[in-house]
Amino acid sequence: MEPELSVLDSLRKAVEAMPDDVPLRIHLATLLLSAGQRDEGIRHLGAVLQRDPGNAQALRLLQGPALPGNRLADQGLADRADGPGQARAPGREGQPGAGREGQPGAGREGQYDWSQAEDELRDVLPAMFVGGDDASDAGIEEADAFDAEHAGLTLSDVAGMAEVKERLEAAFLAPMRNPELRRLYGKSLRGGLLLYGPPGCGKTFIARAVAGELGAKFIAVSFADIIDMFVGQSERNIHELFEIARRNAPCVLFLDEVDAIGQKRSQLRHTPMRSAVNQLLLELDDVAGNNEGIFLLAATNHPWDVDSALRRPGRFDRTLLVLPPDAAAREGVFRYHLRERPVAGIDLAKLARLTDGYSGADIAYICETAAERALMDSVRRGEPRMIGNGDLEAAIAEVKPSLGAWFDTARNVALFANEGGSYDDLAAYLRKRRLL
Repeated sequence: MEPELSVLDSLRKAVEAMPDDVPLRIHLATLLLSAGQRDEGIRHLGAVLQRDPGNAQALRLLQGPALPGNRLADQGLADRADGPGQARAPGREGQPGAGREGQPGAGREGQYDWSQAEDELRDVLPAMFVGGDDASDAGIEEADAFDAEHAGLTLSDVAGMAEVKERLEAAFLAPMRNPELRRLYGKSLRGGLLLYGPPGCGKTFIARAVAGELGAKFIAVSFADIIDMFVGQSERNIHELFEIARRNAPCVLFLDEVDAIGQKRSQLRHTPMRSAVNQLLLELDDVAGNNEGIFLLAATNHPWDVDSALRRPGRFDRTLLVLPPDAAAREGVFRYHLRERPVAGIDLAKLARLTDGYSGADIAYICETAAERALMDSVRRGEPRMIGNGDLEAAIAEVKPSLGAWFDTARNVALFANEGGSYDDLAAYLRKRRLL
């Protein structure tokens, strides 16, 4: 029995009021197809696939095989059949897609003319599911969404930062390298390590070095790689990320800007973002239960904005403060950024003393500014010259440290929000620098 017109009208109004409600659209499309209103039904299925490209129910309805109560398949095709069991594929008479069985475009029961569907839906949604030689290129290749790569460096490539390396060794690397001792002492590898500290101080570089130290592949993702404007897609991205990490084990999975991905749910008014945080928690629990070969690292400039559930035991329960580079590290950063530039008479020790309190990113900008200064001088002279210590010292006088605002916030956290001693190491550093 066909649905009454009043029921369809009511559902149309409901869809207009809630256009992102996928189950509601599928229900309306099913009734429209059952009532023979095929064009409108296909438009609604197209809208569903725009919001959820992999929706199996919508794809089944578009393919046309008989579904319970689907008169489009049960009767609509039979009305245009040339004989028993010889139904024409949906299409207009005399046009492609309306051939007999055994001819191009024809199909037996359960088959469908995809080229005809592409023509009809061209203006409704991209051809992500249409068959043909280019089908794999037309859609999004999920396995390529996140690349697992070799790190290409180890902790020996990280200059200075002896305290950071020592903490990494104790909390993360030594138990992983010595499984027998780990079992003897009952040391658990559940959970992950959260690197936090001011921006531009090498957290991502250290995470990559940890992957190289373990001989594992490295996957780095940030907020922009995961969060999507379409409802449900962010959760799907997070799940796919962890699946790729499992397939590439041993693997270091590095979540950059984790305060953006895993914001405090109490501060989130936007439901899709809350769902993304929930999905991240579920995936972390799955890895904690079966974390063979998967090592979790995350970085943030604002650990106080990370949802507390992410920092519970079994998740990111270990933290490591990554501070501005020390003197040895600053020398290493200068050496790295000057290695392919024409330099002469560079006193790295003096440059390191002059840049106390600068971040690694600040030092990279100093090298860029010095190179620009030498380039412009060469243009004026009409002949190239080397970059000298004077260029770098002039650049240091011009470029100021960028970490003041971060330390202002960190001081307030250490004074008024250090519940349970979570930021004792930060408070100790601020006292040492006479910032607290």
